[in-house]
Amino acid sequence: MRFGVLTGGGDCPGLNPAIRAVVRRAAMAGHESLGFLDGWKGVRDDLARPLTPADVVGLEGKGGTVLGTSRTNPFAREEDAHKVLATLEHRGIDVVVAIGGDDTLGAARELQRRGRAVVGVPKTMDNDVRGTDWTFGFHSAVSVAVEALERLRDTAASHHRAIVLEVMGRNAGWVALATGLAGGADATLVPEERYDEEAVLARVRRALAARHFALVVVSEGVDLGLAAGRAGAKDEFGHELLAERGVGAELARRIGAATGAETRSAQIGHIQRGGAPELFDRILASRLGAAAVDLALAGRTGRVAVLRGGEIVGIPFDEALAGTRTVEAPWLDLLHTFDA
Repeated sequence: MRFGVLTGGGDCPGLNPAIRAVVRRAAMAGHESLGFLDGWKGVRDDLARPLTPADVVGLEGKGGTVLGTSRTNPFAREEDAHKVLATLEHRGIDVVVAIGGDDTLGAARELQRRGRAVVGVPKTMDNDVRGTDWTFGFHSAVSVAVEALERLRDTAASHHRAIVLEVMGRNAGWVALATGLAGGADATLVPEERYDEEAVLARVRRALAARHFALVVVSEGVDLGLAAGRAGAKDEFGHELLAERGVGAELARRIGAATGAETRSAQIGHIQRGGAPELFDRILASRLGAAAVDLALAGRTGRVAVLRGGEIVGIPFDEALAGTRTVEAPWLDLLHTFDA
Protein backbone atom coordinates (compact mmCIF):
# COMPACT_ATOMS: atom_id res chain seq x y z
CA MET A 1 0.00 0.00 0.00
CA ARG A 2 1.00 3.60 -0.44
CA PHE A 3 0.02 6.11 2.22
CA GLY A 4 -0.34 9.81 1.48
CA VAL A 5 -0.02 11.99 4.59
CA LEU A 6 -0.81 15.68 4.99
CA THR A 7 -1.06 18.28 7.74
CA GLY A 8 -3.73 20.94 7.29
CA GLY A 9 -4.96 24.05 9.12
CA GLY A 10 -3.02 25.85 11.80
CA ASP A 11 0.26 24.39 12.92
CA CYS A 12 0.72 23.18 16.48
CA PRO A 13 3.22 21.15 18.53
CA GLY A 14 2.87 17.44 17.77
CA LEU A 15 2.43 17.44 14.01
CA ASN A 16 5.93 16.20 13.33
CA PRO A 17 5.72 13.31 15.83
CA ALA A 18 2.44 12.30 14.16
CA ILE A 19 4.06 12.33 10.70
CA ARG A 20 6.95 10.28 12.08
CA ALA A 21 4.56 7.71 13.55
CA VAL A 22 2.63 7.31 10.28
CA VAL A 23 5.80 6.78 8.25
CA ARG A 24 7.41 4.39 10.74
CA ARG A 25 4.24 2.33 11.29
CA ALA A 26 3.63 2.01 7.56
CA ALA A 27 7.24 1.05 6.90
CA MET A 28 7.16 -1.55 9.67
CA ALA A 29 4.35 -3.27 7.78
CA GLY A 30 6.21 -3.00 4.46
CA HIS A 31 4.36 -0.03 2.99
CA GLU A 32 5.41 3.31 1.48
CA SER A 33 4.54 6.87 2.49
CA LEU A 34 4.32 10.08 0.50
CA GLY A 35 4.02 13.47 2.14
CA PHE A 36 1.81 16.12 0.52
CA LEU A 37 3.11 19.66 1.00
CA ASP A 38 1.09 22.49 2.53
CA GLY A 39 -1.98 20.47 3.47
CA TRP A 40 -4.78 19.96 0.97
CA LYS A 41 -3.09 22.47 -1.32
CA GLY A 42 -0.40 19.87 -1.99
CA VAL A 43 -2.99 17.28 -2.96
CA ARG A 44 -4.81 19.72 -5.20
CA ASP A 45 -1.64 20.99 -6.88
CA ASP A 46 0.28 17.68 -6.86
CA LEU A 47 3.08 18.83 -4.56
CA ALA A 48 4.63 15.95 -2.65
CA ARG A 49 7.82 14.31 -1.41
CA PRO A 50 8.66 10.71 -0.48
CA LEU A 51 8.89 9.96 3.22
CA THR A 52 11.09 7.13 4.43
CA PRO A 53 12.02 6.23 8.02
CA ALA A 54 15.34 8.04 7.45
CA ASP A 55 13.44 11.22 6.52
CA VAL A 56 11.60 11.37 9.85
CA VAL A 57 14.54 10.83 12.22
CA GLY A 58 14.45 13.45 14.99
CA LEU A 59 10.93 14.68 14.30
CA GLU A 60 9.62 13.56 17.70
CA GLY A 61 10.84 16.78 19.31
CA LYS A 62 10.50 19.24 16.45
CA GLY A 63 7.80 21.92 16.40
CA GLY A 64 5.67 22.91 13.42
CA THR A 65 5.34 20.57 10.46
CA VAL A 66 8.05 19.60 7.98
CA LEU A 67 5.35 19.10 5.36
CA GLY A 68 4.05 22.64 5.66
CA THR A 69 0.39 23.52 6.06
CA SER A 70 -2.33 25.80 4.73
CA ARG A 71 -6.02 26.52 5.18
CA THR A 72 -6.87 25.32 1.68
CA ASN A 73 -10.36 23.96 1.05
CA PRO A 74 -9.87 21.41 -1.76
CA PHE A 75 -13.60 21.07 -2.35
CA ALA A 76 -14.50 24.75 -2.54
CA ARG A 77 -14.72 24.36 -6.32
CA GLU A 78 -15.56 21.24 -8.28
CA GLU A 79 -12.56 21.73 -10.56
CA ASP A 80 -10.31 21.57 -7.48
CA ALA A 81 -12.00 18.36 -6.39
CA HIS A 82 -11.18 16.81 -9.76
CA LYS A 83 -7.54 17.87 -9.33
CA VAL A 84 -7.41 16.16 -5.93
CA LEU A 85 -8.72 12.90 -7.31
CA ALA A 86 -6.35 13.10 -10.28
CA THR A 87 -3.35 13.64 -7.99
CA LEU A 88 -4.20 10.63 -5.85
CA GLU A 89 -4.58 8.50 -8.95
CA HIS A 90 -1.36 9.77 -10.49
CA ARG A 91 0.60 9.24 -7.28
CA GLY A 92 -0.84 5.78 -6.68
CA ILE A 93 -2.14 6.64 -3.22
CA ASP A 94 -4.16 3.87 -1.59
CA VAL A 95 -4.96 5.64 1.69
CA VAL A 96 -4.83 9.32 2.70
CA VAL A 97 -3.92 10.14 6.31
CA ALA A 98 -5.29 13.61 7.03
CA ILE A 99 -3.90 15.24 10.17
CA GLY A 100 -5.84 18.32 11.22
CA GLY A 101 -8.81 19.91 12.90
CA ASP A 102 -12.47 20.22 11.90
CA ASP A 103 -11.84 21.79 8.50
CA THR A 104 -9.09 19.36 7.48
CA LEU A 105 -11.12 16.40 8.70
CA GLY A 106 -14.22 17.77 6.97
CA ALA A 107 -12.36 17.76 3.67
CA ALA A 108 -11.17 14.23 4.44
CA ARG A 109 -14.76 13.12 4.97
CA GLU A 110 -15.74 14.62 1.61
CA LEU A 111 -12.89 12.74 -0.05
CA GLN A 112 -14.11 9.53 1.55
CA ARG A 113 -17.61 10.21 0.21
CA ARG A 114 -16.06 10.52 -3.25
CA GLY A 115 -14.78 6.97 -3.04
CA ARG A 116 -11.23 7.31 -1.73
CA ALA A 117 -9.88 5.58 1.39
CA VAL A 118 -9.13 8.12 4.14
CA VAL A 119 -8.29 8.04 7.85
CA GLY A 120 -8.04 11.05 10.12
CA VAL A 121 -5.83 12.19 12.99
CA PRO A 122 -7.32 15.02 15.11
CA LYS A 123 -5.04 17.89 16.03
CA THR A 124 -5.64 21.39 17.24
CA MET A 125 -4.24 23.52 19.99
CA ASP A 126 -7.86 24.61 20.62
CA ASN A 127 -8.80 21.10 21.86
CA ASP A 128 -12.20 21.48 20.19
CA VAL A 129 -12.52 18.35 18.03
CA ARG A 130 -15.49 16.29 19.15
CA GLY A 131 -15.10 12.62 20.00
CA THR A 132 -11.62 12.74 21.51
CA ASP A 133 -10.66 13.46 25.10
CA TRP A 134 -7.65 15.58 24.10
CA THR A 135 -6.04 16.77 20.90
CA PHE A 136 -2.29 17.04 20.66
CA GLY A 137 -0.93 20.56 20.58
CA PHE A 138 -3.23 21.74 23.35
CA HIS A 139 -1.05 20.89 26.33
CA SER A 140 2.07 22.41 24.80
CA ALA A 141 0.27 25.59 23.76
CA VAL A 142 -1.35 26.10 27.15
CA SER A 143 2.02 25.67 28.87
CA VAL A 144 3.27 28.63 26.84
CA ALA A 145 0.19 30.68 27.72
CA VAL A 146 0.52 29.89 31.43
CA GLU A 147 4.17 30.94 31.39
CA ALA A 148 3.16 34.21 29.71
CA LEU A 149 0.52 34.85 32.39
CA GLU A 150 3.01 34.18 35.17
CA ARG A 151 5.47 36.62 33.62
CA LEU A 152 2.72 39.22 33.31
CA ARG A 153 1.93 38.72 37.00
CA ASP A 154 5.40 39.97 37.90
CA THR A 155 4.92 43.13 35.87
CA ALA A 156 1.38 43.68 37.09
CA ALA A 157 2.45 43.35 40.72
CA SER A 158 5.46 45.62 40.28
CA HIS A 159 3.49 48.42 38.60
CA HIS A 160 0.12 47.87 40.33
CA ARG A 161 -1.63 47.27 37.03
CA ALA A 162 -4.47 45.25 35.61
CA ILE A 163 -3.25 43.20 32.66
CA VAL A 164 -5.36 41.32 30.12
CA LEU A 165 -3.89 38.31 28.31
CA GLU A 166 -5.62 37.37 25.04
CA VAL A 167 -5.21 33.74 23.99
CA MET A 168 -6.43 31.72 21.03
CA GLY A 169 -9.87 30.10 20.85
CA ARG A 170 -12.64 30.84 18.38
CA ASN A 171 -15.77 29.02 19.53
CA ALA A 172 -14.24 26.93 22.31
CA GLY A 173 -12.53 28.40 25.33
CA TRP A 174 -10.34 25.48 26.37
CA VAL A 175 -7.07 27.41 26.06
CA ALA A 176 -8.38 30.36 28.08
CA LEU A 177 -9.96 28.06 30.65
CA ALA A 178 -6.79 26.04 31.22
CA THR A 179 -4.60 29.15 31.24
CA GLY A 180 -6.82 30.89 33.77
CA LEU A 181 -7.08 27.83 35.99
CA ALA A 182 -3.40 26.92 35.95
CA GLY A 183 -2.13 30.50 36.01
CA GLY A 184 -4.40 31.87 38.73
CA ALA A 185 -6.24 34.54 36.73
CA ASP A 186 -8.71 36.75 38.59
CA ALA A 187 -11.20 36.53 35.72
CA THR A 188 -11.30 34.23 32.70
CA LEU A 189 -13.58 34.88 29.73
CA VAL A 190 -14.55 32.10 27.32
CA PRO A 191 -16.87 32.10 24.28
CA GLU A 192 -19.21 29.59 25.93
CA GLU A 193 -20.42 32.20 28.44
CA ARG A 194 -22.20 35.47 27.71
CA TYR A 195 -19.98 38.44 28.39
CA ASP A 196 -20.98 40.09 31.68
CA GLU A 197 -19.02 43.30 31.97
CA GLU A 198 -20.18 44.17 35.47
CA ALA A 199 -19.16 40.76 36.77
CA VAL A 200 -15.71 41.08 35.18
CA LEU A 201 -15.23 44.58 36.59
CA ALA A 202 -16.29 43.40 40.03
CA ARG A 203 -13.66 40.65 39.98
CA VAL A 204 -10.99 43.07 38.83
CA ARG A 205 -11.91 45.59 41.53
CA ARG A 206 -11.74 42.90 44.23
CA ALA A 207 -8.31 41.84 43.04
CA LEU A 208 -7.06 45.43 42.92
CA ALA A 209 -8.37 46.12 46.41
CA ALA A 210 -6.79 42.94 47.79
CA ARG A 211 -3.30 43.18 46.27
CA HIS A 212 -3.18 46.18 43.90
CA PHE A 213 -3.01 44.22 40.66
CA ALA A 214 -5.27 41.99 38.58
CA LEU A 215 -4.90 39.39 35.83
CA VAL A 216 -7.57 38.65 33.22
CA VAL A 217 -7.48 35.95 30.53
CA VAL A 218 -9.76 36.27 27.50
CA SER A 219 -10.30 34.02 24.52
CA GLU A 220 -10.00 35.80 21.17
CA GLY A 221 -13.47 34.53 20.23
CA VAL A 222 -15.32 36.23 23.11
CA ASP A 223 -18.03 38.59 21.90
CA LEU A 224 -17.66 41.98 23.60
CA GLY A 225 -20.16 43.64 21.29
CA LEU A 226 -19.70 45.94 18.33
CA ALA A 227 -17.01 48.00 20.05
CA ALA A 228 -14.72 44.97 20.27
CA GLY A 229 -13.07 45.79 16.97
CA ARG A 230 -13.65 45.55 13.26
CA ALA A 231 -14.44 42.28 11.56
CA GLY A 232 -11.43 40.58 10.07
CA ALA A 233 -10.86 38.90 6.72
CA LYS A 234 -11.91 35.28 6.25
CA ASP A 235 -10.09 32.11 5.27
CA GLU A 236 -11.18 29.58 2.62
CA PHE A 237 -13.47 27.83 5.08
CA GLY A 238 -15.30 31.09 5.90
CA HIS A 239 -13.75 31.66 9.33
CA GLU A 240 -13.05 35.21 10.42
CA LEU A 241 -9.37 35.91 11.18
CA LEU A 242 -9.82 36.87 14.81
CA ALA A 243 -6.47 38.53 15.44
CA GLU A 244 -7.82 41.72 13.86
CA ARG A 245 -10.71 42.05 16.32
CA GLY A 246 -8.52 43.24 19.19
CA VAL A 247 -10.58 41.67 21.97
CA GLY A 248 -7.81 41.86 24.56
CA ALA A 249 -6.99 45.48 23.86
CA GLU A 250 -10.66 46.49 23.93
CA LEU A 251 -11.28 44.69 27.21
CA ALA A 252 -8.23 46.37 28.75
CA ARG A 253 -9.55 49.76 27.62
CA ARG A 254 -12.90 49.12 29.27
CA ILE A 255 -11.32 47.92 32.50
CA GLY A 256 -9.06 50.96 32.68
CA ALA A 257 -11.91 53.37 31.99
CA ALA A 258 -14.18 51.78 34.61
CA THR A 259 -11.68 51.22 37.42
CA GLY A 260 -9.15 53.99 36.92
CA ALA A 261 -6.37 51.43 37.19
CA GLU A 262 -3.45 51.51 34.80
CA THR A 263 -4.31 48.68 32.41
CA ARG A 264 -2.39 46.87 29.71
CA SER A 265 -3.07 44.01 27.32
CA ALA A 266 -0.90 41.32 25.76
CA GLN A 267 -1.68 39.11 22.78
CA ILE A 268 0.70 36.16 22.47
CA GLY A 269 -0.91 34.94 19.24
CA HIS A 270 1.15 32.45 17.27
CA ILE A 271 3.76 32.17 20.02
CA GLN A 272 1.33 29.62 21.50
CA ARG A 273 1.77 27.39 18.46
CA GLY A 274 5.52 27.36 18.07
CA GLY A 275 8.21 25.36 19.80
CA ALA A 276 8.82 21.74 20.60
CA PRO A 277 5.89 19.58 21.71
CA GLU A 278 5.87 18.63 25.38
CA LEU A 279 5.84 15.04 26.63
CA PHE A 280 2.08 14.48 26.54
CA ASP A 281 1.73 15.81 23.01
CA ARG A 282 4.71 13.84 21.70
CA ILE A 283 3.26 10.59 22.97
CA LEU A 284 -0.36 11.30 22.02
CA ALA A 285 0.63 12.36 18.49
CA SER A 286 2.74 9.21 18.11
CA ARG A 287 -0.11 6.98 19.29
CA LEU A 288 -2.66 8.61 17.01
CA GLY A 289 -0.40 8.53 13.94
CA ALA A 290 0.36 4.84 14.43
CA ALA A 291 -3.30 4.06 15.11
CA ALA A 292 -4.37 5.76 11.86
CA VAL A 293 -2.15 3.38 9.90
CA ASP A 294 -3.49 0.42 11.88
CA LEU A 295 -7.06 1.44 11.04
CA ALA A 296 -6.20 1.57 7.34
CA LEU A 297 -4.42 -1.78 7.38
CA ALA A 298 -7.44 -3.32 9.10
CA GLY A 299 -9.70 -1.97 6.34
CA ARG A 300 -11.37 0.48 8.72
CA THR A 301 -11.06 3.65 6.66
CA GLY A 302 -13.53 6.51 6.94
CA ARG A 303 -12.56 6.82 10.59
CA VAL A 304 -10.65 9.13 12.88
CA ALA A 305 -8.22 7.84 15.50
CA VAL A 306 -9.14 9.41 18.86
CA LEU A 307 -8.26 9.15 22.54
CA ARG A 308 -11.01 7.70 24.74
CA GLY A 309 -9.94 7.28 28.33
CA GLY A 310 -6.57 5.58 28.05
CA GLU A 311 -7.33 3.87 24.75
CA ILE A 312 -6.98 4.90 21.11
CA VAL A 313 -10.06 3.94 19.08
CA GLY A 314 -11.45 4.69 15.63
CA ILE A 315 -14.71 6.61 15.25
CA PRO A 316 -16.59 7.59 12.06
CA PHE A 317 -15.89 10.98 10.52
CA ASP A 318 -19.49 11.98 11.13
CA GLU A 319 -19.09 11.43 14.87
CA ALA A 320 -15.84 13.39 15.04
CA LEU A 321 -17.38 16.25 13.07
CA ALA A 322 -20.72 16.45 14.88
CA GLY A 323 -20.17 20.02 16.05
CA THR A 324 -17.46 21.83 17.98
CA ARG A 325 -16.39 20.40 21.33
CA THR A 326 -16.91 23.31 23.67
CA VAL A 327 -16.23 23.78 27.38
CA GLU A 328 -18.85 21.94 29.43
CA ALA A 329 -20.62 23.15 32.58
CA PRO A 330 -18.50 21.18 35.10
CA TRP A 331 -15.36 22.86 33.80
CA LEU A 332 -16.99 26.29 33.99
CA ASP A 333 -18.11 25.54 37.54
CA LEU A 334 -14.52 24.68 38.47
CA LEU A 335 -13.25 27.81 36.78
CA HIS A 336 -15.55 30.08 38.78
CA THR A 337 -14.43 28.47 42.02
CA PHE A 338 -11.26 30.51 41.62
CA ASP A 339 -12.72 33.83 40.50
CA ALA A 340 -11.40 36.79 42.47
